[in-house]
Amino acid sequence: MGKLAEGSSIPPSSSVGKAIVDEVRQSPILALIIFVPVVIVLERLTPDAHTLLFLLSVVAIIPLAALLSRATEAVAAKTGDAVGGLLNATLGNLTELVISLAALQAGQYLLVKASIAGAIVTNTLFMLGGSFLLGGLKHHIQEFNRVNARFQACMLFLATIAVLVPSLISEVDQPPAPEVSQTLSLGLSILLIVVYALGMFFSLRTHKELFASVSHSGEEEKPWPMTLALVLLVVVTLLVALVSEIFVGSVQVAAEHLGMTPAFVGFIVVALVGAAAEMTTAFSAARADRLDLSVGIALGSSAQIALFVAPLLVLVSYFIGPEPMTLQFWRGAVTMMIVATLAAAFLSNGGRGTWYAGIMVLALYGIFAFTLFVLPPARPS
Repeated sequence: MGKLAEGSSIPPSSSVGKAIVDEVRQSPILALIIFVPVVIVLERLTPDAHTLLFLLSVVAIIPLAALLSRATEAVAAKTGDAVGGLLNATLGNLTELVISLAALQAGQYLLVKASIAGAIVTNTLFMLGGSFLLGGLKHHIQEFNRVNARFQACMLFLATIAVLVPSLISEVDQPPAPEVSQTLSLGLSILLIVVYALGMFFSLRTHKELFASVSHSGEEEKPWPMTLALVLLVVVTLLVALVSEIFVGSVQVAAEHLGMTPAFVGFIVVALVGAAAEMTTAFSAARADRLDLSVGIALGSSAQIALFVAPLLVLVSYFIGPEPMTLQFWRGAVTMMIVATLAAAFLSNGGRGTWYAGIMVLALYGIFAFTLFVLPPARPS
């Protein structure tokens, strides 16, 4: 990494250039950044090549996720793992939000709800399980702040209950009129956003001492200068949003050509692509014996999607959707979210992580993914 000029907080251009070259040498995956302009240009020239655009957009998001990961780690080194995890979850969920907004505007509510449920399950099971596995393969036993993990798991549980209620009333003998479900979902959405805001105030202001990171002895890479990290966060986030729009525009047709259902695409594919940036950071942090950051990203991202992104989409649907969206999910999605939340609660009890715990969580995610692939759920009413 290039050093800062004496007495300046802004790295000189030569240092920035050297930093970029060094990063590419250390992480050859960053060479895939060339696919970002390729997919943008191709979308302008051949917008009907949906399958090719879908595949290229997935590849293009990978190096952007890696850059976002390194920049977020640099900020987390200055602010601490609690704030760093929240920052990474927020920026990572921006991709989910862009994808969902595009689908919402097109009236693809099944895709929106599948991506929301899938993001919660993917972050809670796949990301958390992968972090335990990758970190446990390098470190015998890893410790994390279980107070923080339990707090995030409780917030996630609250959100799943809020999703469960409108889903349950649709299953009674005399289901209420659609207007009742819309009103209930609107009220619950406002309540969840308020609870999420108060939760952030609790963890970052009034009781932040409870969320301090557990000390670790792992070797850390030298962080980027703060100015460089913040600039890259902004630029890469914008590029991720741009590539995500291309991804949304091509995913449905490409899914049909590749033999995937809309539910599987939303629950698995969109969720994995949307969480690529967060996963990169969570996995690398676990390998560096910073399981606090990994757990904070995985559970924090799930809680943010459930308590903020999903309710926000309900509110926005009144303005850009063909009709208001509700928090009513199909039974299978609600079941998977509840099981994922319970798994997160069990994992957070001990405050320790091992590789086999990761295997069990990943196996649970594999059960859900395979079930959706061979037996997609029916469209919810």
